[in-house]
Amino acid sequence: MNRHRIALVAALLALSPAAFAKGNPEAGKAKSTPCQACHGPVGQSASPEFPHLAGQHADYLFTALRHYKLGKRKNAIMAGQVANLSEADMRDLAAFYASQKGLTVKY
Repeated sequence: MNRHRIALVAALLALSPAAFAKGNPEAGKAKSTPCQACHGPVGQSASPEFPHLAGQHADYLFTALRHYKLGKRKNAIMAGQVANLSEADMRDLAAFYASQKGLTVKY
């Protein structure tokens, strides 16, 4: 019984958003051209209307992209942007923006 629980936990961890968020930052950089109009070349938006992506956690970014694609997050612009992205594209974009210098914590 204990081995079954361990196997179940391992399977659930393998299916977590963090596991899916592992992508290729270089591939993500190449795929980021459409994103740059709103989010800037490295994810630092010049406008307060669009969020900064640089430095966000990859699993958060990947999950947000998936939710836009699935309609769980509602935004007409983002829905159009993610419509043709594959899971690998979303992982790569998340990895690229997560690898950029961005968010800092002020004490």
